[in-house]
This record gives sequence, structure tokens and C-alpha cells, in this order.
Amino acid sequence: MDSMLLCPGKGLVLPTPNVDRISQRINFLLIALPNNEMSNKSPFAVHKALIGIGGEPKSVKRLSSGDLLIVINSAIQTKSFLLAKTFLNSHLIVIPHKSLNSCRGVISELDLLSTPEAKILDGFFDQGVIQVRRITIRKKNTNIPTKHLILTFNNPKLPSTIKAGYLNCKIRPYIPNPLRCFKCQRFGHSQTSCRGQLTCSRCASAGHSSTDCTLEPKCINCSQSHASDSKLCPKWKIEKQIQEIKTNKNISYSEASKLIVSQISETYAQVTEPIPISTVLKQIQI
Repeated sequence: MDSMLLCPGKGLVLPTPNVDRISQRINFLLIALPNNEMSNKSPFAVHKALIGIGGEPKSVKRLSSGDLLIVINSAIQTKSFLLAKTFLNSHLIVIPHKSLNSCRGVISELDLLSTPEAKILDGFFDQGVIQVRRITIRKKNTNIPTKHLILTFNNPKLPSTIKAGYLNCKIRPYIPNPLRCFKCQRFGHSQTSCRGQLTCSRCASAGHSSTDCTLEPKCINCSQSHASDSKLCPKWKIEKQIQEIKTNKNISYSEASKLIVSQISETYAQVTEPIPISTVLKQIQI
């Protein structure tokens, strides 16, 4: 696996022989300055400095953290940014984006059921796989392994097949379940970053967990009569659609969420829009 070290204040330090290999598979970079100095820089100066390093990027976006997310045009441009050390008279920090430069897929092979995950990773490593996780199902308090394997690739483009020895395994995109906080029961964040209050997943009341709760089920997200962890929840189904769009289009959660909201708004407008009388008359004539 390619080794990469981040030296605070000095940018991304890469072993020289690996820069070319890494640049071939990175399309998204995070660019930051120490002490969030990027927020104080002029957009005009920032744009000019970016072009000076590696030419015009495909796109540039400022994140809520103050860092810049840039989309790269070519491997040569990626290499230029990775090797850059200064930016507007400040030390530059350049990091490949953690998730946008990789992707996950699922294979289902009975012939690999008895093979340990570490052995499978060894066999797939030369094909760009950097992580293997077997999907398990829980029955009677026991985790039962399945034939389904989640593969993480070091490339944002998912291959259609992968070779497991003599087997040619078909790969399908991995669509994760919506991220729901086990503390406040809301979607979009985890318990570790939650700022909300403890909420029961069964009754939606604050101040207690669902362990011994006997109250009537109520969902905190949609107010319907089911538990907050139910997959029947309409909010859960929307969040699942967001994950599908996020995965298939390789975009961020917030971008996928905006697309879903836009689709829902258009659908609602079509449902509530009155049908023109001319359309009704044409349908009658037909």
C-alpha cells in the first residue's frame, strides 16, 4: 500500500517514487493552511495561486471547515499540488480526500465463504483493494457470516469485475444504510459527534434509552407509530435514496441531499398543480 505522511505546516510528504503512482488515482484534494488562514485570503488571490501551482482545477469549493476541496483535471496536475509546499506565503497542507478518492463494492461468492478476510485482501491487493469486510447477519445473538464481501478500492471508479484466483467475480456498488445517531436518533451524524440529548429510539422521549422502555412506539424523525430505527420510516427511505445518489454519482452527502430535496419538491409541485382543461379534453377525445 502506498505510504503517505502528513507533516503539519509542511504539506504532504510523499516518498518520491510513489508520487506518480498516487497521482494516477487521486481526483479530489483538500488544501488547507495552518490556523485556518485560508478563510482570510482573498478569493482572487487564492484562485491565482492555485493556477500558479498546477493550472486551473476542474472545480474549487470552500468547505465549512475553511479548507478548499479541489477537483483535479489530470494526474500531472495532482502531482503538482501534492509536491507544493507553500501557498500565498504560508506553509501548505495538501491531503487526498478521505472518501471521494475511494469507492466500495460488493461481491457475493460462496467459494470465498471459508476464506479469512485477511487472505482475501492479500489476493485482491494487487487489484487495488485496500480493505475487505464480510457482511454478517445476527440470529439468536450470534453473528453468522455470509457470502457477501464489501471491498474498498483505492480508486473512485468501481470496476465491474475482480479476479479471485480462477473466479471472475461481478462487483455491484455498495450502498450503505443511512447514518443514524444512537444518542439523539437523528440522521446524518454519529454518536461521537452528537450535540443533542439522549433520546429513546422506541418512544422518542428524551432522557432515557430504549433498554427497558415499554411506552408506545413513536419515531423522532417522522412522528409516526414506529421506532426510530425502523426501516419502514419514510425519513429512513429518503436517507437511503440520498446514500444511493451519493454513491452512484460520487458526490458529498450534502450535495446528494439537495438533489433529493429538489426531486421531492418537483414531485410535490406536479401532484398539486391543476391539470389544464385542454389536457383533460384531449384525454376524453382519445
